[in-house]
This record gives sequence, C-alpha cells and structure tokens, in this order.
Amino acid sequence: MSGNQFEIPKEMRSMAEASLEQARKAFDTFISSAQQTAAAFGGASLGGSGGAAKEISAKAIAFAEKNVQTSLAYAQQLIHAKDLTEVMRLHTEYVQGQMRALAEQASEMGQVVTRAAMDAAKPK
Repeated sequence: MSGNQFEIPKEMRSMAEASLEQARKAFDTFISSAQQTAAAFGGASLGGSGGAAKEISAKAIAFAEKNVQTSLAYAQQLIHAKDLTEVMRLHTEYVQGQMRALAEQASEMGQVVTRAAMDAAKPK
C-alpha cells in the first residue's frame, strides 16, 4: 500500500453497497408515497390556490428526490474510490454540484411562490 492508497475490505464494501441499496429502496418507497399523498390532497384545503400549492408541493418533492439520489450516487462513488485523492476530488465535485443545485432550486421555488402570490392577489 503506497502513501495515499487505501483499500476498503471487500466484505465492508459489500455491506456498504447493500446498505446503500436498502436506503435507495426505502427512499423510493417514501418518495412514491409522498407523491401519491401530494396528488391526493393537492392543495384542496387551500381554496382557490390549490393549483399553486400542488405545483409547490410537486417541486419540493422533485427537489428532495433529486438531492437524495445525488447523495446516494456520491456515497456509491466513495465506496469505490481508489485513493484519498479520488475521495477529495469526488467530495469537491459533490459539494460544488450540490451548491449549484440548491441555488437553482431556491431560484425556481422562489419563482413558483412569487407566481402563486401574484395569482392569489389578482382580483377575482
């Protein structure tokens, strides 16, 4: 083993992969349930703003799904990293990508909320 080389034991890697797969399946079940719930309730209690509430809810669920899937993919990559240099590269890419994604998501959600507020303020 050279200075920055490391090796995750095969058994440990297999356990980590199995845990990631379980997490992925659990999240898929959760997100499916959240989507069904959002569709069923779709802002019904919000009177005339039901369409906006449904859009905001759908966006929030889509953003959560994307962020968790990205995190799971990152964890999968870390399990297979060959050395500390690769771990650091993967981490930097992940953090930079998440910062961009969160900024885009905040902007997009802000636009949806602003549009909903403007629609709610329109005279009927």
